[in-house]
Amino acid sequence: MKFSKLSTYFKRISDTSSRLEITKILSELFRQLSFEELEKVIYLLQGRVRPAYEGIDFGMAERTIVKSSILALNIDKGYFEREFKKIGDLGATVENFKKQYTSFEEREMEITEVYEVFFSLATSQGAGSQEKKISLLSQLIRQLDPLSSRFLVRIPTGNIRMGFSDMTVLDAYSWMIDGDKKLRPQIQAAYHVRPELGYIGRLIKEKGVKELNKIKPKIFTPIIMMRAERLTSGSEIIKQIGPCLVESKFDGFRLQIHFKKDTSEVKLFSRSLEDVTFMYPDIVTGIKKQVLANEVILEGEAIGFDPKTDQYLPFQETVQRKRKYDIEEKVKEIPLRLFCFELLYKDGESYIDRPFIERRGELVKSVLSKQGSNRTIVVTDQKKVVEDRVLDELFDKAVNDGLEGIMAKKIEGIYKPGAREWNWIKYKKSYSSKVNDTIDCVVMGYDLGKGKRADFGIGAFLVGVYDEDRDRFVTVAKIGTGLTDDEWRQLKAQISNFKIQKKPENYLVNKGMECDAWIAPSIVVEIRADEVTKSPVHTAGFALRFPRLERFRFDKKPEDATTLKEVGLMTP
Repeated sequence: MKFSKLSTYFKRISDTSSRLEITKILSELFRQLSFEELEKVIYLLQGRVRPAYEGIDFGMAERTIVKSSILALNIDKGYFEREFKKIGDLGATVENFKKQYTSFEEREMEITEVYEVFFSLATSQGAGSQEKKISLLSQLIRQLDPLSSRFLVRIPTGNIRMGFSDMTVLDAYSWMIDGDKKLRPQIQAAYHVRPELGYIGRLIKEKGVKELNKIKPKIFTPIIMMRAERLTSGSEIIKQIGPCLVESKFDGFRLQIHFKKDTSEVKLFSRSLEDVTFMYPDIVTGIKKQVLANEVILEGEAIGFDPKTDQYLPFQETVQRKRKYDIEEKVKEIPLRLFCFELLYKDGESYIDRPFIERRGELVKSVLSKQGSNRTIVVTDQKKVVEDRVLDELFDKAVNDGLEGIMAKKIEGIYKPGAREWNWIKYKKSYSSKVNDTIDCVVMGYDLGKGKRADFGIGAFLVGVYDEDRDRFVTVAKIGTGLTDDEWRQLKAQISNFKIQKKPENYLVNKGMECDAWIAPSIVVEIRADEVTKSPVHTAGFALRFPRLERFRFDKKPEDATTLKEVGLMTP
């Protein structure tokens, strides 16, 4: 397919607000693509050239893309910037200039040809790489037609503004095959084990949907982590899953560890599938020394501790380890201990479909748990519990020890990537009373500050939760109080990276909650509220009473935020 034809689909999608219509347009597009083209188009639709966890970014700021555009169009910088400011969208600005100035280099290009240029652009590194990126992008702008150029310059920003999520793509795969979304559960189950949208689409297109049943964990490809349900008492937990295995619930960073002994290669992935290996060299060293398996995928929670007292540190201190600079200094100041609680893959065998008790047994065999304060990798202690009274006692002890609470795990439960089911149940301090509930929300937009907050550039921010059924974010609160000056500044600094020109199509916001500025769904914050009440004002149908910021959750993706269904369960 020619890129010019692909751009007409991009336009149709960006002009459509209905998720169902977007799904149908995508499925129509997918049917016309070869399997090689499909894989590449999926990544371009996301503003990428490879899955996010591979960490291949374009590395081009908006000013660099502007420089490429000016070079391609051969026009005055001041003139371009005035028009850009007037139009307010870089893609539309370039398109407008392209309509005025015809390039003799303009020609039809295949999707695969454009993709290869983008791949070269994204993987260019070292001395002179920025100049090379500018040259490659400017050449593409000269070669492509006006409409194609609109989307061309949006792709390197990572914000192509199509208004849909990965889940819509999975629906579109099902529509591509059968004209409805009945195959979505099967496709999504495979995606959760192998979260490569392009690979999944290529496999379906080339070999058929049945081939998805053969997908198994792959070393160094992160598996979307399983999530837990939550209950507020031991009796509820025993009633739900019966006798269970109970572990402490640590308040740190959840990590997925991939290790290959013969190459001594370790990769650490966060809950959001980000490769964070370089941030935690002490854990990498511990894995190499203490893991006995030849090839393994583990999960655990990393928590900071005081090396003098061996006492665990609160999350606010542990979170200081998530950094890109001065890492070695922080390793000495706040060492980490990784509490392993899951084994998903070992020496060529998948364990995700095996009972938890079997996975646990294999985990114990695979990790050399050292004794004493110098241990880095530890297999979590575990206790079999039959009575709810014992569960409550273990919960109280965990809280007294400064931990979050406990996890109750179904003895025969399997590991279901990406799912939140009753195989794991959280019994946490914050869930023991409705008054103390915390909710993970997505920052959707903000209002400009007035008075003192004018200096911060933000006076209130809108937050929402994820509506899984409609693949949309719905609002639950607009927060204008309860933050310190430093927190306001930190929030403004974070959201500035994700500010966009218009409200995303997958945001459902009532008119009274509209914001001065919109934020792409990227930042998750943990919000504490006195209670959850029904609300006609917020599109969730619920509102948080007296909401206040607890902390930023950089370890979570927007889709990992509290769901609308969960919020519903918190209401009286």
